[in-house]
Amino acid sequence: MSADVQQATVKVRTVLLPADERPAPAGPISSSITYGWRALLKIKHIPEQLFDVTIFPVMMTVMFSTIFGGALAGDISGYIQWLIPGVFVQTLVMITMYTGITLNRDISKGVFDRFRSLPVWRPSQLVGALLGDQVRYTIAGVIILAVGFLMGFRPAGGFAGVAVSFVLLLVFSFCLSWVWTMVALIMRTEQAAMGVSMFILMPLTFVSNIFVDPRTMPDWLQAFVDVNPVSVIVGSMRDMMSGVYDAGSIGLVLVYCAVLVAIFGPISMFIYNRKN
Repeated sequence: MSADVQQATVKVRTVLLPADERPAPAGPISSSITYGWRALLKIKHIPEQLFDVTIFPVMMTVMFSTIFGGALAGDISGYIQWLIPGVFVQTLVMITMYTGITLNRDISKGVFDRFRSLPVWRPSQLVGALLGDQVRYTIAGVIILAVGFLMGFRPAGGFAGVAVSFVLLLVFSFCLSWVWTMVALIMRTEQAAMGVSMFILMPLTFVSNIFVDPRTMPDWLQAFVDVNPVSVIVGSMRDMMSGVYDAGSIGLVLVYCAVLVAIFGPISMFIYNRKN
């Protein structure tokens, strides 16, 4: 390249992008929100992604209440008061699994290889994807509550109890999603990621207090149920929807959330930074 051409190139660059007017790099919050918006745009262009948060909640609520209601509580209306907080948690916890599956799909297509070359806060690519999924969780939760109200669910804690418990569950779902993020980064295919996720989710959701009172279980099984984080969040939500705010129960949920992020967040980023 000749000296004249080099000088012209430098001059054009100076005119188009002066050094003192260069945009500041995106910060952690703005970059995370941008990636979260990307996740929402994917739903807009592929609306069938909402199948799991629209049909699945209705199916779970109606199916379990009608199948187990008469056998466990004598009637559906009585059982629905116990079931809705539990199936609320079960549905959102199950949906968090698809966060990892979607992430695995993006990685396999090479999308995240391009993201990692951008001058942004590195965790924002994962945090943004998890934030975008909060919208999906919210949609699923609203549908469950609507179906529950139609079937006779009447929480004694009123709107305040439902709203506070909903927010707590969204926080827990966000933190739990880091587990599936790690799984997605380790597994090489979507099928493998789904298989491992289901293997973990099945005992967490079914060996819990979602469907039945743990006091009817063997002592050795009750010990697992009592420390199961899903049981802890279900118990806390039942209390709040009944108008009881137990600081110890809520605090334990937040401790579980902090532990999940503290363990699986750094592991996910370590794997992500070194993934080819």
